[in-house]
Formats: sequence, structure tokens, C-alpha cells
Amino acid sequence: MQDSKEQFDLSGIKNFFVEKFSHISAEALGWVAVLVLHSATVPSLLAVMAGLTDRMPAVDLVLLVWAGLSLLFIKAAVQKDILNLVTIGAGFIIQAVMIALIFFK
Repeated sequence: MQDSKEQFDLSGIKNFFVEKFSHISAEALGWVAVLVLHSATVPSLLAVMAGLTDRMPAVDLVLLVWAGLSLLFIKAAVQKDILNLVTIGAGFIIQAVMIALIFFK
């Protein structure tokens, strides 16, 4: 006797994720991770620039994010990965300009 409810099928869920996400490469995920790390401090820096708050992001947050990005930059330099070198380098420049605009305003 079978209930009118469908049986919970874990293999169906697994197949869905395998089909939908199998084309995503590790390189693409690494690139997205770099963008997310760079954007960790952007909302608070923009709020300070707009005058919405006078609180800068925590120094430990900024130092840890920049340390991680520096390590990823060194890894990209060793691997000669131009896309990540350019992405991380541009992110550092943009963040440095934003901080300079705040401090020298």
C-alpha cells in the first residue's frame, strides 16, 4: 500500500545538483571568492563616504581580508594566472582609493 505522498528521494536531489552545477569550474569559484572577499568592506566604506556613519570597518576585518587576498595574489603570481592577478590588483587599488578618499576628505 502506497501513500498519496511521494517518497522522499535523495538520489533525485543529488542528480539535480550534479546536473545544474557540474559545469562550474574550480577557477570560476575561485574568481567569485576573490570578488566576494573584496566586497566584504565595500558597504561600510561607502556608508562612511556617503556620511551615513562615522564608523570605519573593524581593523581586524580589513587586515584579515587583505592578508587572505595577498596570499591569493601570491598564489596567482606563482601560477602565472593573469585573470586573478588583474582582479586582485584592481580590487586592492579600488579599496586603497576609497580609504584614501575617506582619510583625506
